[in-house]
Amino acid sequence: MLSIEEIKLLKEKLLKLKGTDWEKFLSEQIQILTDIENAVDANNKEVINRLDKTPEWFQLDNQKKKEKPMVDEALKRQVQTKIFQFARSNIYNSLEIGPGNGMFSMDFRAWHKQMFLDILPQVEKPIRKMFPNQHQKHLVFYRTKNTECSNIPQNSCNFVFSWDTFPFFTQNHTQQYLHDIKRVLIDGGYCMIQYADCHYDIDLQNAKRGYWNYNTKTEMTRMIEEEGYKVIEMNQFRPGANFAIFQKPGKQNPVVYKKLEITLD
Repeated sequence: MLSIEEIKLLKEKLLKLKGTDWEKFLSEQIQILTDIENAVDANNKEVINRLDKTPEWFQLDNQKKKEKPMVDEALKRQVQTKIFQFARSNIYNSLEIGPGNGMFSMDFRAWHKQMFLDILPQVEKPIRKMFPNQHQKHLVFYRTKNTECSNIPQNSCNFVFSWDTFPFFTQNHTQQYLHDIKRVLIDGGYCMIQYADCHYDIDLQNAKRGYWNYNTKTEMTRMIEEEGYKVIEMNQFRPGANFAIFQKPGKQNPVVYKKLEITLD
């Protein structure tokens, strides 16, 4: 039996075939899948609430990853290479959403202030311990209830980053975050976010077992563009390590990102 994630994925693939000689047949099949999808979604409010992970869930997940990190050294270096391409101005601030155990938190030292947003207040102490005393004044921690950055000053950052956080969000929650991030970014500011792309089996399996939530490159691109951003790069380091880089319109940001070829180790 197809899971709801597989139904959504099949529907997306069929939509891409519209306009061919099979259009009538495909339209009928897409409508059937849409009806099934809507019926499943409508009757699974409890499931949506379950997929909306709790602070206790994130705390347990952080502990497991502290004992056994899911990001190996090769992938960590690849992500850092991207981050460092945005570290060309110390007059603006950075924001990391969902720093967790602080795997990348030290990589934002080039910014004036390093802001961190998490659902867990207990992430602050261990991350602060990573930095020397003289750097503490540059660290600012914020707490979010769910999918908003309302306590972060408007137009305060030229770079927003998140890894190993957005794959856990529903598409609805992802779009809510994208909407609020735009308020935080200066004109021309960039955002780099990891997301789940269920066109790949590892992402799909994580979604089917309820660990991640369903998303695809097509849907992520749509949400980014609907919020008024310019898509700069939709790429991956490997399956399960997909990322989107996008930019808020405007020219205030002195940093210009240039896409580099990714070397797979």
